[in-house]
Amino acid sequence: MRYVSVDEGRRADGLRLVLSKGLPGPWGVAAKAIVDIKRLDYLAVAQEVGAENAELRGWTGQVSAPVLAWNDEPPCTDSLEILFLAERLAPSPRLIPADVAERVRMFGIAREIIGRQGLGWERRVMLLAPIVQAGQADPGAQAMARRYGCVEASAERASAEVVRIVSFLARELRAQLARGSRYLVGDALSAADLYWAAFSLMLQPLPDSECPMPEYMRHAYSATNPEMAGALQPELLAHRDFVFREHIGLPV
Repeated sequence: MRYVSVDEGRRADGLRLVLSKGLPGPWGVAAKAIVDIKRLDYLAVAQEVGAENAELRGWTGQVSAPVLAWNDEPPCTDSLEILFLAERLAPSPRLIPADVAERVRMFGIAREIIGRQGLGWERRVMLLAPIVQAGQADPGAQAMARRYGCVEASAERASAEVVRIVSFLARELRAQLARGSRYLVGDALSAADLYWAAFSLMLQPLPDSECPMPEYMRHAYSATNPEMAGALQPELLAHRDFVFREHIGLPV
């Protein structure tokens, strides 16, 4: 993928997607999947992981990726804002169910995966807390740890929450499979499926040929405990593989 600088992206018109260059972070993987499935043309803008990203702060008011920006509208820095913008720009295929009950369920599942103290959040706490508590975090990791409350947070508590969320997703998927659906909500692909596929990479990464990532990142994401391994049921990984293969596309 060809990236432009933040300055170039800010001055450009149309749709711009800010991603962490060279790192398949789950929030970014999900945002890219959403706009790709919508077949939206966009300019990829590079956020540099661990750098100051002062130009990005000047444009978006913060330094993280992903960000989705449309013309001169305020940039979307929240994952659900990104989803809503993509739905507005390309209503089909729908990633937010039309049925109200299904929509409520989809957003509930999405929040447990992508939201504050959700799957991605707690998995990051699991990875950061031991490094911080051992005094081994570099300045970038320290800044991220403060954002996630790792000074006070317990890796054990975070692990237990990850297990609870993954176990819930396994139950939901089994119920859907029993009624003849391959998707987490209703009978069609929704954002919930994309979020699970993207965030499952934090628990068991795809092979390097399908999802290249730095070795340190692969090692960290592959580190689990018996409780997490038990919660990560084969059906969940099969669903992840199906969503990547049939909808998102490989390699990541």
